[in-house]
Amino acid sequence: MAHYPAIVTHELSRIYKLRGPKRKEDPKELVALDGVDLSVERGELFGLLGPNGAGKTTLIKILTTLLLPTRGSAQVEGLDVVKDVQEIRRRISMVSGGETSGYGLLTVEENLWMFARFYGLETRVARQRINELLEIVGIADRRRSKISDLSTGLRQKMNFIRGFISDPNVVFLDEPTLGLDVAAARQVRSFVQDWMAKHPGRTLLLTTHYMAEADELCGRLAIIDHGKLLALDTPANLKRRLQKEAIFNLKVVPLGRRPEDQGARLEAVPGVRQVAVGENDGVSELNLILEGDEALPGVLAHLNNRGSGLISLEKRAPTLEDVFIDLVGRGLDVDTSQGKVADGSE
Repeated sequence: MAHYPAIVTHELSRIYKLRGPKRKEDPKELVALDGVDLSVERGELFGLLGPNGAGKTTLIKILTTLLLPTRGSAQVEGLDVVKDVQEIRRRISMVSGGETSGYGLLTVEENLWMFARFYGLETRVARQRINELLEIVGIADRRRSKISDLSTGLRQKMNFIRGFISDPNVVFLDEPTLGLDVAAARQVRSFVQDWMAKHPGRTLLLTTHYMAEADELCGRLAIIDHGKLLALDTPANLKRRLQKEAIFNLKVVPLGRRPEDQGARLEAVPGVRQVAVGENDGVSELNLILEGDEALPGVLAHLNNRGSGLISLEKRAPTLEDVFIDLVGRGLDVDTSQGKVADGSE
């Protein structure tokens, strides 16, 4: 077996030309990726985190040969993404959360059979894999349902099966649990872990906005923003970098003031490194990264002077979300009712 990494990029960049700027001072180009150096080893379950517009989807499109780089180079399975397009496509697969996949008039089983034939699978192998995967993700009873009659979550499960039916060497999962309920997302994560355990030589690259998902699944993580690689390490090491800081969660009543303004003012308090603000039923939730505990009295005095009432205060261990906020400067908009990000688009 070859000893090259599964994925390698060197100074990888992608610049889009913007057409028809309205004013002379308007930008004429958009830098989606800016000199990204990345190496993913064979057998890794590797995570890619970043806010909307960070460059995650652009990177995946280049690695899956759907988009050409502007500068730099990228290899998948030791093959060049520009020169070896067809050979790379035979070895990889991609699943994008929320995408419409398949033909609505065909049944789940017919769609999967069609994709299996596209991949060149033999009849016996295709039947076996379809049956196994339908059982694993819990939609075997819907095998004869038309795609057009399925809910968004069930269509996404079928789409997920399609990504694994060819038994690829490298799988790209771009927001795979987008649109799934909690139970279905748990099934998908369980399948991913089981598949990686049974295929130790295979590689999986995952993008997600769901921090707990990344923390649970990924051996290493890269965080990117504005096309630049900000950090790359294991989840444990990334969280360890904040252990010297003091992290607090405060719930306050803003008393008519906008919570985002509250957060902006707090950043001016000495010792406050980062502030992330959310609101739920008129209560502002402040996640603060402080240089140390000694900065907390200044924060409380500041809130009191602004007329905000403190409901609760909790000091806690750093999370992956804290690391993300510290590096990127802002958090993600999460739909807490479903434990998912409200907008998972790139």
